Amino acid sequence: MHPSTKKTLKAYWKHSAKYKWLMLAMAVSMLGSTAIDLAVPYLFKVFFDTLSQAGAAQEIASKLIKILLLIAGGGMIQWVFQRGIHFSTAYFQTGVMRDLYNTCFEYLQKHSHRFFTDNFSGSLVKKVGRFVRSFEGFADRLYFDLIPLFLKIVFIFVILLWIKPIIGVIMLVWSVVFIISTLLFTRFKWKYDIAQAEMDTKVTGALADTITNNSNLKFFSTLPYEVKRFGKVTSKWAGKTVLSWNIGQIADAFQGLMMITLEFLIFYFAVRAWQVGEVTIGDFVWIQVYIFEIFRNIWRFGRNIRDLYRNLADAEEMTQVLEQEHEIRDVLKAKDIRIIRGRIEFKKVCFSYGSSDTEVVHGLSFKIKPGEKVALVGPSGGGKSTITKLILRLFDIQKGKIMIDGQDIARVTQDSLRSQISFVPQDPILFHRSLMDNIRYGRLKATDEEVIAAARLANCHEFIMNLPEKYNTYVGERGIKLSGGERQRVAIARAILANAPILILDEATSSLDSASEAQIQEALENLMKNKTTLVIAHRLSTITKMDRILVLQNGQIIEDGVHADLIHYKSGLYRKLWELQVGGYVD
Repeated sequence: MHPSTKKTLKAYWKHSAKYKWLMLAMAVSMLGSTAIDLAVPYLFKVFFDTLSQAGAAQEIASKLIKILLLIAGGGMIQWVFQRGIHFSTAYFQTGVMRDLYNTCFEYLQKHSHRFFTDNFSGSLVKKVGRFVRSFEGFADRLYFDLIPLFLKIVFIFVILLWIKPIIGVIMLVWSVVFIISTLLFTRFKWKYDIAQAEMDTKVTGALADTITNNSNLKFFSTLPYEVKRFGKVTSKWAGKTVLSWNIGQIADAFQGLMMITLEFLIFYFAVRAWQVGEVTIGDFVWIQVYIFEIFRNIWRFGRNIRDLYRNLADAEEMTQVLEQEHEIRDVLKAKDIRIIRGRIEFKKVCFSYGSSDTEVVHGLSFKIKPGEKVALVGPSGGGKSTITKLILRLFDIQKGKIMIDGQDIARVTQDSLRSQISFVPQDPILFHRSLMDNIRYGRLKATDEEVIAAARLANCHEFIMNLPEKYNTYVGERGIKLSGGERQRVAIARAILANAPILILDEATSSLDSASEAQIQEALENLMKNKTTLVIAHRLSTITKMDRILVLQNGQIIEDGVHADLIHYKSGLYRKLWELQVGGYVD
């Protein structure tokens, strides 16, 4: 068994073990139903033996009616057991599937920022859905097909052995050969099922990628190219799927031949036994019912095993995600951070993305005083955004320390750290929820009045009130129904509501027009009061009033000062950037 399959089964069992009483009810109901199912054919044997007896018709009919009443009574008892099976299964499977969804959700969300940038969101959603649905298919095949099959094979073997030993031995040997050959076929086919499942995920990922970038297809008129590209992916999927299905068809053909062989052999020896009076007419009926029951169950055995393995194959990718350790983890017994003043210090910090030897930040050291407003400027790739991500601990550094109020952020809980930092990104992403819910996300317990007050300060109350549903308006996936400026103002309102002691603004006004920016600047100034603030800015005109400006290049601070001083350094990078943005227009 593949290591990931063992881990999948372990995960299924771990979530199933919570429902021991339901599993016990399912087991009792299954045993009762199977026992009745195998007892009723014996009554039919007695029925036909009685029917073939000589005697008065009225007396024989009376016996037959009694037997029919017993058969009907057995059917009613089995009906009760069947209802127990289905009701207990409904509660059991939905409970386990709910818990699996919750486990996947929580574990997935704890993965790092890097994990989500390296994986398609559509593929991750598909993996979660297939993992949970795979349990449903796995449990159905195991409980409704495989367990009853093995119980019936054992009981029928014992009964046929009692009727005629040779018939019982034939049935047992045939069943063993059938099951082993089916397992070998299934094991051979499993790798093709996994390959087909992986291609299914790639089709979903390719589809999600083009749907997300639908506007690019239109802007660049590349639909024919994308259709051809997507067609290549689906062609590979079709090839893998056809191969997997054809192997299954070959297995079905072989099993059909085995069934024909078994029926001939059993009835051949039954006829021989009848010749010497060892088997009655009723025994023929009894044997035929059992053969039909074996065929009915074992014919699906191969398909059930293949379905079971396919379910495990479908769960394979999500199992690997659940087994993948979280990149960013809290240390053992990590405590919540306590930020009172908001002093930030980098101590010889070194950091590189991935396994690259190229360090984005090398030996970086600086201090930001409590309540200080600091701007980070410099050319693209200089390390500005990296610094903010490191403060938020979206990545772990390789060397050095990052301290906030004397506390190493690597030693405190991630949730407490990020709850004390308000972050307004350059391109805010909103939930497909109402505007009220999106703004309230900054402080979940905020009242409607507090949400509206924050919206007013962020200059988004007016456009919200012009919407048909006002604050109850849903913004679409990732906030697509709003303009870039409107999304940014909503994000600013969220930060205002959060009122965290540390504030990070990543080009927070870049999507605003001049009139809106002037209004937002006043709101931001109010927001920054008594807060340690880092501002990433490309438009230098927005940071002239900062307490300090750090100029970064190649992950190093090459200039540090206020605007009035930095523009006088004739060979300074800041002055060159300023002249490019402002001086050029003046000249």
